[in-house]
Amino acid sequence: MTQTYRLDDGHQTLVLASAHDRLPQVVYWGSPLPDGENLEEICAAHAIDVTGGMLDETPDLSLCPEAGRSFPGQAGIAVARADGTPLRPVFHLRNVVQDAGLRFTCAAPDDGLTLTFDFAVDAGTGVITCQTTLEAAQPVRLHWLAAPVMPAPQLSTEMIDVSGRWCGEFQLNRTPWRAGIHARDNRTGRTGHEHFPGLLIPTTGTTNTQGTCYGFHYGWSGGHTMIAEELQDGRRQVQWGHAAGTQDAPATRFQTAPLYLTYSDTGLNGCAVSFQRHLRDRIVTWPKPDTPRPVHYNCWEAVYFDHDWSVLTDIANRAAALGAERFVLDDGWFGQRDDDTSSLGDWIIDPRKHPKGLTPLIDHVQGLGMRFGLWFEPEMISRDSDLYRAHPDWILGPQDQIEGRQQLVLNMALPQVQDLLYDRIATVLRDNAIDYIKWDHNRVLPAPDAAQTRGVYALLDRLRADFPLVEIESCASGGGRIDFGIMARTQRVWLSDSNDALERLRIQHDAALFLPAAVTGSHVGPRHCHTSGRTLDISFRAWVAAQRHMGFEMDPRELDARETDVLKQVTQWWKDNRGWMRTADILRLDSADPAVIAEQQQATDGMRFVVFAGKAATSAQISPRPLRLTALDPQARYRITLANRDDAVALSRGDPALKTRDLVLSGQYLMNHGVTLPWSFPERMWVIEGTRL
Repeated sequence: MTQTYRLDDGHQTLVLASAHDRLPQVVYWGSPLPDGENLEEICAAHAIDVTGGMLDETPDLSLCPEAGRSFPGQAGIAVARADGTPLRPVFHLRNVVQDAGLRFTCAAPDDGLTLTFDFAVDAGTGVITCQTTLEAAQPVRLHWLAAPVMPAPQLSTEMIDVSGRWCGEFQLNRTPWRAGIHARDNRTGRTGHEHFPGLLIPTTGTTNTQGTCYGFHYGWSGGHTMIAEELQDGRRQVQWGHAAGTQDAPATRFQTAPLYLTYSDTGLNGCAVSFQRHLRDRIVTWPKPDTPRPVHYNCWEAVYFDHDWSVLTDIANRAAALGAERFVLDDGWFGQRDDDTSSLGDWIIDPRKHPKGLTPLIDHVQGLGMRFGLWFEPEMISRDSDLYRAHPDWILGPQDQIEGRQQLVLNMALPQVQDLLYDRIATVLRDNAIDYIKWDHNRVLPAPDAAQTRGVYALLDRLRADFPLVEIESCASGGGRIDFGIMARTQRVWLSDSNDALERLRIQHDAALFLPAAVTGSHVGPRHCHTSGRTLDISFRAWVAAQRHMGFEMDPRELDARETDVLKQVTQWWKDNRGWMRTADILRLDSADPAVIAEQQQATDGMRFVVFAGKAATSAQISPRPLRLTALDPQARYRITLANRDDAVALSRGDPALKTRDLVLSGQYLMNHGVTLPWSFPERMWVIEGTRL
């Protein structure tokens, strides 16, 4: 007997089936099916034939493929008794609860194990959230537990996963499907620059704007493993879970992180929009949801560790005059912190630098109409610190480990560590008018440890409960800890330590496959970039920052009159548009010119949009190729304006209409032919505003 179930959210349909009370398996995932679709026929059509070289019956590619049922690929669970004796459990479906979502409860009574699979749909975002829980009658050792296992499409030649490095995050890798396993194993103990937990599987011919695609994100901030496997019989599976070996202690309950799934029939952008909306509208909890995102100023690249009252107040004056609305005091305010070799863990205001505490600086900043934020790196400790001298036993890993950035890691699983950090941070927050924390994490762990991540979550949850109006930014040497797990506790990410606008243009473009603008910090860096050595024009730097949550992170004393004027103008443009852009969808455009990286930010009602077309390199051809837009109404007419036409250079000698006037064009024309832009140098940005008439 076969039992069938379906989930629908208006964007996609998921059909699951259980034959003879075995674990359910996904037999359909894709475009919405008709209401009256015969699910038994779907299940029958899903079955594959049996021939030579195969077992006499094909083992199910279930939500947790079982070695005990002779599954020929990677099993979804690897578990042993507390004494290390391996188990090969065989589960049977015992109970199903279907309301707004689905819950399957399955048991392996001979081994005292219960597996539960939970699915929830969201019609507003088009994201399915699912999770696997293992419970045991007696403590067991877990080596691997997959979140609900999903099939991958047959009409696909490649998958897109995400790697990166410091100052080079969110690099997209296109890996061909082939027989066997493609695995991404994150052993850094945090989400990692190297292993963002996301995967996109486009079908053949899919681009940013057209075709079908399947999206995955594992919402966990610790070590994780992704497995994409093609079996000998041609079936494909995708598994996600905590990295093996990160939950070593015997226990009676284990749970994966949530796995977020989405399907698109509008190219990569369909997955991107679902993830953007779900993160912004469902995962993040906003301290002041009706307050506009403030223009950010961070003083790190202006002063580093040198905190001088007259310098800081002068910089604050200049930042406010440029349009900043939040001033963030970065590293160097605590302990005896004059460089990066000491004082982590000693979260007490340094009386040498701030003899009257932070209050005078905060009062000055607030008098300028700005809010005040502060940098912390709570999970780390310096050997040269009072905390280490008192508690060397509180570090994670051995005493003789290799240090990172000349620091060690606190064992966040220890309650006494969480309590001390809470008390130190809470004291600073209670005694000072601080509404923002930049929470940093500047080294990998000595070994991945799920308990470390849970300890960080517990501390953040406690602080959020007691200081609900304080916004927190997740920074980890830039983009080293960005995922839906940490974002359930924070409201902003520092995408990269690179303030190089050219690098940022690409990083932001690729990160938009998962991240909305509202959470993505982007700052105008110094004229001469400290991380790349590149010198870029103020207009390009400002417009790249205006693509996301805008801020400045340079010494404003270096600006000349022209740079000051340009930065003020772009900042005011961002303020004028941030209301609708906060909830806009970021749509990556298919550029005919590989030198152009372009996106279209579109209001949810479709009534307005802005296109950012950044020229990252010299084009192969002389004249710009038309840039095709997307997601417009073909029959509607749109007024388009070149917002920064004053940026045209002398070598642009022709008369493209947009250089001098607005155009009114149909959505059909804009999507099929595209916008013809004026000529420009590399490392420049054109900004096109559109309004539906």
